[in-house]
Amino acid sequence: MGYKDKAKSLTKVIEMKNITKKFGNFVANDSVNLDVFKGKVHALLGENGAGKSTLMNILYGLYSPTSGEILINGKKVDITNPNIAIEHGIGMVHQHFMLIKPFTVAQNIILGREPTSKFSVLNMKKAIKDVKEISERYGLYVDPNAKIEDISVSMQQRVEILKALYRGAEILILDEPTAVLTPQEIVELIQIIKNLTKEGKSIILISHKLKEIIAAADFCLIIRRGKHIDTVVVSETDEKGLASKMVGREVIFNVPKEDKKAGDEIFSIKDLVVKDNRGIVAVDNLNLSVKKGEILGLAGIDGNGQTELLEAITGLRKVESGEIKINGEDITNNTPFQIINKKISHIPEDRQKRGLILDFDISENMILENYHNYPFAKRGVLQYNNIKKYAKELINKFDVRPREESKLTGTLSGGNQQKVIIAREVTNDPDLLIAAQPTRGLDVGAIEFVHQSLIEQRNNDKAVFLISFELDEVMNVSDRIAVIYEGKIVGIVNAKEAKIEELGLMMAGGGSK
Repeated sequence: MGYKDKAKSLTKVIEMKNITKKFGNFVANDSVNLDVFKGKVHALLGENGAGKSTLMNILYGLYSPTSGEILINGKKVDITNPNIAIEHGIGMVHQHFMLIKPFTVAQNIILGREPTSKFSVLNMKKAIKDVKEISERYGLYVDPNAKIEDISVSMQQRVEILKALYRGAEILILDEPTAVLTPQEIVELIQIIKNLTKEGKSIILISHKLKEIIAAADFCLIIRRGKHIDTVVVSETDEKGLASKMVGREVIFNVPKEDKKAGDEIFSIKDLVVKDNRGIVAVDNLNLSVKKGEILGLAGIDGNGQTELLEAITGLRKVESGEIKINGEDITNNTPFQIINKKISHIPEDRQKRGLILDFDISENMILENYHNYPFAKRGVLQYNNIKKYAKELINKFDVRPREESKLTGTLSGGNQQKVIIAREVTNDPDLLIAAQPTRGLDVGAIEFVHQSLIEQRNNDKAVFLISFELDEVMNVSDRIAVIYEGKIVGIVNAKEAKIEELGLMMAGGGSK
C-alpha cells in the first residue's frame, strides 16, 4: 500500500500547498507540498541546505512564503509570526535551543504565559505545579526548580518540548532533535515521540539520521535542492532507499579504508589531569598517543571528560598536571594561537560557539586562522580578492551551499556551517587533525565526504584524533579505538577486532580488554 492509499483514511491537520520561498535569486523552497496527519510522525529528509528548516520556519511564522498557501484543519491561514502559529496549536523545538540559561526550568516553560494570582502577581507555586503535571502526563520528567545552565542537553530539549506543550501545541516541529544527544538519549526521545502520538499529537521530524527516521516516522517527505522529490511510507522503504532519493545517487555508508601501517608517534598525552568548571577532576591521569598515518577514535558517553580533554589540548582550559606533546615538543598550557602554529587543526564539537564567527561571511571564516599570512594579508592589509578566490575554491570543493562567499555564516544551515569549518581545518595541512563530532548535523552524503576527508588525511601520513558519540562512526573510520570513562582511558582496541558489545561495556565502566 503506497502513500496515497494510506493517506486516504487519515485526518489531515496541516496542508502546505505549493510553498515557494525565495531569498533574492536563491530559491530555498520550490513549490513544495506537505501533508501532516493527526497522531502521525512525518519526517522531513534532505541534504544540508535542501530547504527543510526554511519550510518549517514558514509553517511556524518565522518566514513568509513567496507563494503558496497553508491550511490547518482544512481552513486557510496566514501565519505571519510565531504567536499566530502557537494560537493554531503549532509548536517548534529549534536545533539550537531558545532557553534563558540563568532561569529555572519552570520559569522558561511558563515565560510569556505566566499564571498569576490576585493583583496580577506571578504565582510561582502554581507554575511549578503545572510544570510537574504536564511533565508527568507526557512522561517528560524534569526538575522544575533546576537552572537551565545546570542540566544536560537532553533535559534542555525536554524543557523545549514541554514549553510547546504548555502553550497547547497539537502539532510539534522537532528540528534535528537528536543532533546533540547520546545513543541512549536518542532511544528515550523516540519513545517520547511515540508517547506524544498516542496522545493524538502530530509530529514533524526534521532529521538527517536515517536510522531514527526508520525507527520513529510514519511518512517521510524527501527534499532535494528545494524541490519535492517524493513522499514515502517509511515502513515500505529502508535506509538505502531513503539515502539514494535524498542525494540522487547511491551512498556509501562505510567508506572503504585500505590497510596502512602507522608511522612514528606524532601526538601524545601523559598523566593528564584537568578540572571542570566546578573544580572537580574531569580528566584523571589520562594517557594516549596518535601515530602518523592513523586515525585514533575516542569512544565514550557524553560527560566523561571529552570536552575538558579537548579544551586542554587546544589551549582553552588549564592543565593541572601532566603533559601534552606534538612532534616531541611540550605544548601543555600553550595558548590557542601557539597551538594552531604547531600544525594542529581542530574541528570543534560546538561549531557556533568554538568554530565560527556567525556575523562574518563565509570567506572571512575560511581564513580565521591564517588571515595574517600571505596571500590573505600583505604588510598588515587584508587582500580581499585573494581571500574571496580562496573561499570560492573551498566552497566548490566541499560543496558548501549556497555557493556565495559573501553570505553571512550565521544564515547557513547547521550542516553547511560544519562544512565551512571542515574545509578550513583540513586545508590547513595539519600534522594532527582533531575532529570532534565532525558529522553532527550532516546528511548521509556529507558524512560520506567527511569520512573520506579524514581517511585521506590518514593516507597522507597525517595523525587524526576522532572524538565522536556515534559509535558506528568511531568503529567504521578508526584504526584504533580508545574508550574513555570518568576521565580515564579504560581500554584501547584494534578497530578491526572491536565488537560493539565490548565497547559498550567499557563505555559503561564495565572493564577493558
